[in-house]
Amino acid sequence: MKRFLGSGLVFLLLLTSIGCQQSEQDELVVYNGRNEALVDTLVKEFEKKTDIPVSVRYGTDPQLLSALKEEGDQSPADVFWANTTGALTQARSAGMLTKLPDSLLSMPGSFVPESGMWAPVTARFRVLAYNSDEINPDDLPSSVLDLPDLDQYEGRVGWTPPYSSFQDFVTALRVLHGPDTTRTWLNGMQDLNPKGYSSNTPMIRALAAGEIDIALTNHYYVLRLKYGGAEGYYEEEEEGEEEEHEEEEGTPSPNAPVETYHFQDGDVGNLALVTGVGQLATSDQPEDARRFIRFLWSDTAQQLAATQVNEYPVVENVQVPEYMTPVKEVLPKSPTFDFERLSDLDATLKLLREEGIL
Repeated sequence: MKRFLGSGLVFLLLLTSIGCQQSEQDELVVYNGRNEALVDTLVKEFEKKTDIPVSVRYGTDPQLLSALKEEGDQSPADVFWANTTGALTQARSAGMLTKLPDSLLSMPGSFVPESGMWAPVTARFRVLAYNSDEINPDDLPSSVLDLPDLDQYEGRVGWTPPYSSFQDFVTALRVLHGPDTTRTWLNGMQDLNPKGYSSNTPMIRALAAGEIDIALTNHYYVLRLKYGGAEGYYEEEEEGEEEEHEEEEGTPSPNAPVETYHFQDGDVGNLALVTGVGQLATSDQPEDARRFIRFLWSDTAQQLAATQVNEYPVVENVQVPEYMTPVKEVLPKSPTFDFERLSDLDATLKLLREEGIL
């Protein structure tokens, strides 16, 4: 979940380059920051069920927000399906979204924001991954706040300070426990001399290779290593990157000595990272937009997200692959708070810079 800094102008060019056709009057237009393979499959299923044609425009969350801002009242978009709560909160703050009806807001079982201006679609969770050849999970702490006490692992801990999901975790830590506790935690972690990585995939590979013993990451990176699956967010494909991505994804290694550890229920170390959807105020097809949003909570859509990108359903009684922790067990593990507060990123970046971590 990288954060990108693209201008709206660049994005408008991108829309043309990726082959999107000018939407017809009766097309439902979805601005989408999620993985193409996941979304294309779901859109085809929705069109088959409803006979409503859908035009999808792909981009990163910042690119999509820039396009919506530049288009203003003339935007053709009906639905904004984002990769992060931060993007949805920015869209809400800018007056781009319209409030969803209670009949929709009542469908997800968790993570519905107080504003009611958007709703969750899937969830990912922060975890502590560990090398099972070296670590007995009974020796791991019940709270991520106690992780700096594991001085026996000095030099054997991995983290990803530049990565958005790590920064979201630090933001939640600051919101829930205050800036002083967060600064103390960061200083304690630095005393462990952690190994920094630019992204999670190389860190998990280093964990499997025994270069580190524990790593703060997202649950799906462990699942991708062992069972395969795609990244959930939209990625721009630049020239020459295709072979690199194929090499990065690699062959699943179900016997890799890497497992996930959850802290006690409600601990900030289990933070949920929520994807979500909102209806745009510019929509001239509000009923169709709501039908599309409702479809995203169908068993078909929720199960596909689990199998395609290893993300968790936000509605009850949806089956996930056997290698995933059951939904009823994993949903209560995240702390409860208004996830729109994760958009308060500036103070987190300032803190990380002050401590010399960024």
